[in-house]
Amino acid sequence: MTGVAALWFALALTVAVGDWLAVHAGRRTAEYVAKPLTMVLLIGAALALDPVDGAVRVAFVVALAFSLAGDIFLMLPRDLFVAGLASFLIGHLAYITGLQLRGQSGEWFVLGLVVVLAVILVVGVRIVRAVRAGDDALAVPVTAYLAVISLMVASAFGTGNGFAMAGALLFYASDAMIAWNRFVQPHPWARVAIMTTYHLGQFGLVLSLL
Repeated sequence: MTGVAALWFALALTVAVGDWLAVHAGRRTAEYVAKPLTMVLLIGAALALDPVDGAVRVAFVVALAFSLAGDIFLMLPRDLFVAGLASFLIGHLAYITGLQLRGQSGEWFVLGLVVVLAVILVVGVRIVRAVRAGDDALAVPVTAYLAVISLMVASAFGTGNGFAMAGALLFYASDAMIAWNRFVQPHPWARVAIMTTYHLGQFGLVLSLL
């Protein structure tokens, strides 16, 4: 990793921690700055890296850009959940493209499928049922999103890269907590946990470019 890339990562981590503290303290103004700025700095880090494959980096930068858009939609006072969901879905499709371009091990990919299937059976099914009970119109987009992010996680496993696997799993955990907190049962600690796992997940995925 170059010194410039390391500086981008250090700045991104510093701002991310600031965002976690702002979420914990309920400081919405600080959150409005730190949350999107973290993703902007991560995009800078991705662009500063010397990746294994330049095409993979392009796909990841697209994924980060759509994640940034999703962050903005989800943090605004209006309920733009569907817009945020759509942005992140496109972001995951871009991540899947990049992870597939990196190359896949059949054995690792199958292991990833086993992991996501277990999560879907234990957590995902209950979330989808809760969505249908509360707002049936959201059932299809939420189910589609669950399928796409699950494929992203399996694709991350397929690379056999530790950073990719850890990052994808943390992203998966973050989104599971968002859905659980919104549709099943809210928890006071959820927002901090969601943002921490989300940012660390994005860091892991970007680091997998090395």
